[in-house]
Amino acid sequence: MTNSSTGPRIGFFTRLLEDAPAEKRYRFALEQIQAAETCGFDSAWVAQHHFSAAEGGLPSPLVFLSHAAARTSRIRLGTAIITLPMENGVRAAEDAAVTDVLSGRRLEIGLGSGGNPTSFPAFGTSFDERREMFADNLAALKTLLAGQSLDTGHALYPEATHLSERLWQATFSSGGASAAGAAGDGLMLSRTQPRPQNSPGASLDEVQLPVIDAYLSKLPNGVAPRILASRTAVVADAASLPELRALTEPALRSEADRLVGYDISGLSFDELLIATDTFLGTPEQVSERLSADRVLSKATDVSFQVHSVPATNETTLRSIELLATEVAPALGLTLTMEQAA
Repeated sequence: MTNSSTGPRIGFFTRLLEDAPAEKRYRFALEQIQAAETCGFDSAWVAQHHFSAAEGGLPSPLVFLSHAAARTSRIRLGTAIITLPMENGVRAAEDAAVTDVLSGRRLEIGLGSGGNPTSFPAFGTSFDERREMFADNLAALKTLLAGQSLDTGHALYPEATHLSERLWQATFSSGGASAAGAAGDGLMLSRTQPRPQNSPGASLDEVQLPVIDAYLSKLPNGVAPRILASRTAVVADAASLPELRALTEPALRSEADRLVGYDISGLSFDELLIATDTFLGTPEQVSERLSADRVLSKATDVSFQVHSVPATNETTLRSIELLATEVAPALGLTLTMEQAA
């Protein structure tokens, strides 16, 4: 553990969305994860997206994390998320077990049922079948990770030592959170989510606190809660902030309707940042807004990402440094930066 005993552990999360070819995206992500480890972050998370470079740059997260494991030594490495309905539960368990061994047992597995509906047919299923496929694949994966045999008599090799205790489920809903809690899994909360139709101006913590309550209410006795809250936080020096704001506004407006679910054309840019749950600013500005987020006092972990800000690799690396050296201390967290060799 590198952070203080109070407050959430801090993680870094990437969808690998820089304006660059795949090989550069992967190199950038590796640099960012290494920087996060050097800055004392506890975890690093990567997303899975299929077919669309504009949606996300990584279809095979466990392959990438195996490489990241060889370039790091301490930081925990997680998927946020693997879209399980488009996987085979047995193969996912095998790949996870191998990655966990190679990483020195540092793997965290975040799972979800969602994803781009147009991607499902390529994997022999449909978006409408996603919940059933998720349940079936999750059952097979959990059986194997727990060291048990399938109905066919097959068991997992290599053994997944304690990996079943490092599963997380991503959800927007109280029902999904209840299922994750009942299973003893971790709960993964999104950086933003659509607001209820009857309360479009609700804050993100207003929407997510009932989800956390549902999770905690179903958690078995003796099982410690694991709650990961993802947040978009891009921290910049005051001198570079105006240019970053100018680049961000058109990018954020282009996808804001999808993020918030209502017309945002009448909002100022600062109002748009709030509506899309985007923490963009100087260390002081980001710290002030994060300190008001009531979910963070309930979370055991928080992961910071730059999306949907069109950040370059350099911007992301600087944001990681400022999160560690200025924002985390302002929130009462202490990260221990590694000494240069």
